[in-house]
Amino acid sequence: MQLITVSGAPSSGKTSVILRLIDCLRESGKEVGVIKFDCLTSFDQLRYEEYGVKVQVGFSGKFCPDHFFISNIEDAVEWGHRAGLDILISESAGLCNRCSPHIQGVLAICVIDNLSGINTPRKIGPMLKLADIVLITKGDIVSQAEREVFMFNVRQVNPSASILFLNGITGQGAFMLSKHVMNAANITTVRNRRLRFSMPASVCAYCTGETRIGETYQMGMLKKMEFR
Repeated sequence: MQLITVSGAPSSGKTSVILRLIDCLRESGKEVGVIKFDCLTSFDQLRYEEYGVKVQVGFSGKFCPDHFFISNIEDAVEWGHRAGLDILISESAGLCNRCSPHIQGVLAICVIDNLSGINTPRKIGPMLKLADIVLITKGDIVSQAEREVFMFNVRQVNPSASILFLNGITGQGAFMLSKHVMNAANITTVRNRRLRFSMPASVCAYCTGETRIGETYQMGMLKKMEFR
């Protein structure tokens, strides 16, 4: 079975991209399933179910979505094998720009949209910098010049990634993406594999439920600003 990780900011078009990809993969006779990680709630599973896609959904709640992902991805892979999947796509929550939901040896995709701002690629951390493929969505809404500048900024952040434009409505670009996915490595388990980058570190009183403000209540790992 092949495992693919898909990350990206909220509303960048991750689910639409995955559905267009599934259309192409099904033409090749592949059985595709999705594991959807989210924070509080999601209705994306309804879209997958309407497509007849096998899907599992998990909500991180009060936990960091990255920590929730890495704590459950091994079980997700085992589910994929039991379900007889050829390809399992992991869709992350709409994460903060610091998150890093990519695994060494597993094809990693980052979705970023042209409407997020020309300089947005420079503000995103490991989920863009360490992706194998960067998908740029909503390129049909902006000018050719804006697309070129945006792509240039993506290339500056991640020189080694394949950069593809994909329309989540029409599916234009999905065939090329499916070619990359079909060449992804087969895996039997993610046990003992490593994340490509460490997860955000935060072990403090607020992580364990503290809500009061003030230095008296600030314990554990903290980072303070320097005010001049």
